[in-house]
Amino acid sequence: MTPITLNSTIIKSPDQISTDLGGEVVILDMQSEEYYSLDRVGVHIWEIIETPTTVREILAAISGAYDVEPARAESDLLAVLSEMAQEGLIQVE
Repeated sequence: MTPITLNSTIIKSPDQISTDLGGEVVILDMQSEEYYSLDRVGVHIWEIIETPTTVREILAAISGAYDVEPARAESDLLAVLSEMAQEGLIQVE
């Protein structure tokens, strides 16, 4: 797996489909046939990566939208993106 850095570009995997269910996003991984759901912050991230976006740009958007310390925001974002990448929901370039 490609390491995720602030300069990495995040792209939604073509092997997934997702839908918004009243503020919650549900994602189906077409490869594993597993469903995933995202919380409010996850939904915000998912919306941001509608087009290929750098981690730095995602971090700026998240930091501006939520009252969180920059180091915590970066750490949490990298953890969420790493989990999404491991599950095959996103691609990292």
